[in-house]
Amino acid sequence: MEVTLKFGDKVTVADVRKLPDMEGVVFDRKWFEKIKARNRDMYYMFRDLAKSVADLEAIKTHHLRYDITVIPPGMLGSEYTKTVGHYHPRVPGTDISYPEIYQVIEGSATYLLQKVKYGEEDIVLDVAVITAEKGDLVVVPPGYGHVTINASEKTLEMANWVCRDFSSVYEPIKRLSGASYFLLKDGFAKNPLYRHIPSIRYLKPMTSDAFGLGSGENMYELIHKAEKLRFLTSPQDSMGFLTGVL
Repeated sequence: MEVTLKFGDKVTVADVRKLPDMEGVVFDRKWFEKIKARNRDMYYMFRDLAKSVADLEAIKTHHLRYDITVIPPGMLGSEYTKTVGHYHPRVPGTDISYPEIYQVIEGSATYLLQKVKYGEEDIVLDVAVITAEKGDLVVVPPGYGHVTINASEKTLEMANWVCRDFSSVYEPIKRLSGASYFLLKDGFAKNPLYRHIPSIRYLKPMTSDAFGLGSGENMYELIHKAEKLRFLTSPQDSMGFLTGVL
């Protein structure tokens, strides 16, 4: 059965992540091997959204993409439901990877961001965890991979703005069977496949006024202030801002 989202005048069909898609990144292997409901949905991604044809043209002109992800509550055995996790590639001609910005629309999100040594992804240089509530903003700066976790009892709905000119990189996290930490019922547990993992830095989300938004205003409206999103497509020109977000 298709899962859809009406956004503006258009109905978008979700790209669905199912339990088999999580196989390589689940902490509780015994649970995964025993579970019978193999084809169950884990979360839903609605990509390239716009409220109008004019908005979509503006979004494409600025090389951006607006998505919404919906993560129902639940457990992966002893671990909270999460996304697979990924990194972003580098901007062509630079050693700086593309950033991303998220906003919680409904529910609560736990964002785990990790920076690893280039070419040795099992050596973690920094780990930050940010818990965000409705209206909060979280920027994933260059050099960081990220996983989103729903550690609540409510459905998490979040939006993101990102450059549309690249594909995310999943292989390093899948190869190491997940991010550097797993969030379990009794707290974070280190992933033993990583050679070095620092302690977690717990940080606060960004405020909406940092982007010229009113309190609680949906960041979709930034398409009408597209200069505020230029750091997503040309991060090499915004490193003063991006190095300070974590």
